[in-house]
Amino acid sequence: MSSDNSSIVPSQGMKSTYTIRLFGWGMLSIMLVYVINNFLTFGAGFPGANKVFDEGASALSWLQALFYFVVAAATVFWLNKCNQKTLREDSLVISNINTVLIRCAFWVVLIVGITDMTISFLRVEGFLSSVVGDNVSSQLGKSQFRGIYVHVPLMLLGIALGFFTRTLGFTWLTILIVGAELLIVITRFIFSYEQAFMADLVRFWYGALFLFASAYTLLEEGHVRVDVFYAGFKSKTKGMINAVGTIFLGLTLCWTILIVGMGGKSSVINSPVFNFEVTQSSFGMYVKYMMAGFLAVFAISMMIQFVAYLLDAVADYRDDPDKITPAAPGAH
Repeated sequence: MSSDNSSIVPSQGMKSTYTIRLFGWGMLSIMLVYVINNFLTFGAGFPGANKVFDEGASALSWLQALFYFVVAAATVFWLNKCNQKTLREDSLVISNINTVLIRCAFWVVLIVGITDMTISFLRVEGFLSSVVGDNVSSQLGKSQFRGIYVHVPLMLLGIALGFFTRTLGFTWLTILIVGAELLIVITRFIFSYEQAFMADLVRFWYGALFLFASAYTLLEEGHVRVDVFYAGFKSKTKGMINAVGTIFLGLTLCWTILIVGMGGKSSVINSPVFNFEVTQSSFGMYVKYMMAGFLAVFAISMMIQFVAYLLDAVADYRDDPDKITPAAPGAH
């Protein structure tokens, strides 16, 4: 009897581990395909995966729909190949992926913010033509030109820096925000000088800080928890509450933001991003469309971290050993 029980319990444990891992990685895979298809449909002019239900659907529609099945099959194949990984190991891997994503976002907003502010300053003061010429100066006054030929290359540079650096992160962005605010105070009250791009830079970095750092705050258990009974619960009960809350509140919120914000060409995220929308102040920064995109990055990064949180919560519920400590704060 003892031998039979010992053979059944590990099998059941492996099955539940595989199910939870499949749910978590499957959620991330579907999210990835959804975001890529959103860009292909509303940015590159593809017909969309949902068009396969229309009569005479094109090959591109079927290709986009097939993308979901290919990624799902790849996820199942990878899970079967790496079937010895524990929930805590997977949670750490997913958190580390999110760390790289957030670090890339930090470098993007840092480089784009400084560069765009510099261009706006040169335009306001009339120096831009002497630096880049009249033709380029005129083109830089158009949001699409500045977005495609200035912002996009800088975004790629920021992503590359995020992959190959391990130091600066969003914990440093607070210092930059304080510096930008201090610059406004000094120039306004000492030199009586203030321009729209100065306040735009503060808002740009503030938005990035609050939205992108939310995933790191979740990793560090820093979000406010309305705690009436939770603190007195056992680790197993806390794990169950965290797992249920993550599925029905956290992941649901992230999917709601993505579906509502990216569900159509005129949606609140897609419309500003694909039209390079800017503020009414022509001499301010041209980054309003990126701030709309912050919502998408917020939802994506939070979904990634919620999946990691879910795996760890299930491991707590099962009293799995070897709780893994996340990466050091300086890495984020």
